[in-house]
Amino acid sequence: MSDPSFERDILPLFRAEDVDAMAFAFDLSSYDELCENAEEVHTRLADGTMPCDAPWPAEDVGLFRDWIDAGMPR
Repeated sequence: MSDPSFERDILPLFRAEDVDAMAFAFDLSSYDELCENAEEVHTRLADGTMPCDAPWPAEDVGLFRDWIDAGMPR
């Protein structure tokens, strides 16, 4: 499989309620804003404090990390 992309792989991981919950800080559905905050988002996903209702499965957290490590392709 090719490197994960924002549009195909990352954006679908964030539910509408996740985007709404974080709107006070930044827009999770915005490529540019997510890139600016990617490391912080990853930290919170990895420690289970985001999203607030239940942690992501480890494979989704890993996919997000892979996306960062691949240079955050669109």
